[in-house]
Amino acid sequence: VKKLEQLSADSKSGAELPIAVKDSAQQIWLAGLGAFAKAQEEGGKVFDALVKEGMSLQRKSQIDAEERISGAAERMTTLANNISIKATGQWDKLENIFEGRVSKALKRLGVPSANDIEGLSRRIEELTQEVRALSKSAGNARRESVTDAAASPAPAAAPAKRTPRKKADPKKLA
Repeated sequence: VKKLEQLSADSKSGAELPIAVKDSAQQIWLAGLGAFAKAQEEGGKVFDALVKEGMSLQRKSQIDAEERISGAAERMTTLANNISIKATGQWDKLENIFEGRVSKALKRLGVPSANDIEGLSRRIEELTQEVRALSKSAGNARRESVTDAAASPAPAAAPAKRTPRKKADPKKLA
């Protein structure tokens, strides 16, 4: 443009101006083609550099995302375990309350508890052992009296009357 201004100011003839305009347009066109070629050449290099940088960024973001997902999974697992522990504790409390209420209701109805039945079983076993011991000693006494009766002709004694025993109260036994 400056060249054109100079030529128009310096030019004495009007014939040189169109040639100068043509030359100027030619130079502008060539400059544009050069810029386009340079942009294509550099554009490929820039494009490749951008692809490499994008891949690097993608790897970093994937690693970051995996770490965050892993951390979130760990927190969720911990939270689930805590909830499970609390729920188990609540179920245990509920079970104890239920058992206590059932036990009280059974007591009010007069149903013996497992401890009462266990105590009665022990007492029955003790009484069974005492009866066996008494049976053995009574058997030994009869044998001795039979032997003594055979040795002395004394009149036979009347059999001893048995007095009926009272039935044991299970509550007193426990």
